[in-house]
Amino acid sequence: MHQFRMLRELATLGSVTAVADSLGVSASAVSQQLAAVQRGFAAPLTRRKGRTVVLTEAGLVLADAGAKVIEAMADARGAVEEFEQSSTGEVKVSGFHSAGQALFGPLIAELDGAGPDVRFTDEDVAQSEFPALTARYDLVLAQRMEYGPMWPSSGLEVLTLAREPLDVALPATHPLAGLSEISPTDLVGERWVTSRRGYSPDDVLAAIAAVANRPAHVAHRVNDYGVVAAIVAAGDAIGILPRYTSVRAHAQGVVLRPITGIGAARSIDVLARPENLRRTSVRLVAAGLRRVMARLVAST
Repeated sequence: MHQFRMLRELATLGSVTAVADSLGVSASAVSQQLAAVQRGFAAPLTRRKGRTVVLTEAGLVLADAGAKVIEAMADARGAVEEFEQSSTGEVKVSGFHSAGQALFGPLIAELDGAGPDVRFTDEDVAQSEFPALTARYDLVLAQRMEYGPMWPSSGLEVLTLAREPLDVALPATHPLAGLSEISPTDLVGERWVTSRRGYSPDDVLAAIAAVANRPAHVAHRVNDYGVVAAIVAAGDAIGILPRYTSVRAHAQGVVLRPITGIGAARSIDVLARPENLRRTSVRLVAAGLRRVMARLVAST
């Protein structure tokens, strides 16, 4: 594009010196660019005319074609800018299960049918797999244990929505339900329902077992927090549930108690490619998620 501009200016202004003055560069820089263009064509593009350099007929044809390319690129940039500035259009959002259950419905109400056309998908994957989802979705709701690896720093924007503790989930009639907080040693000998390996509840349970120096008795491995809450409420096992996003737990007669002595919290983040966050519609959805999450935390 820079070389096309050189040709166009030379066709218009008639000399290398005038082109250099117009573009704010040295005459030698203009000459170098013209030489670079010439290497791509067999026909001579410039010729000497007295003490100056002018375009040949072939050079004039290329300059004219290049001007059309410059105009087309300007139109393309304008179209992209219009697209980025629009508050409408489709915005694809993925979320892990508990975030989707807690945030997707309220986000629809928050946007109130105006602006972006939000398309939701649930993607419950291990922490290491969340960044790759940004290739398919505009916004990815992801979870990361606070002591776990940080998200990649290259080609990824991270917007933190909340730090969410993971608590022990107990039936209301359980003897430990009367405590304000629970230590790992209090949980020795309990029967557990936890997630599959590689997910945050199982990470927390592994930390509990390590601090208590006793293996955990795992009876069930279930990733859906609604099912976990139902099993806990039935009195068959105790579990680990997130404090803010396990929306069904309290309604099922389950109580949550904080765990002492371990790092039992996760970060709920929005991951996105930087180019996606240039779009007004995507930023509107991200801002809506922030507000919905803030209200959820405040109400818990």
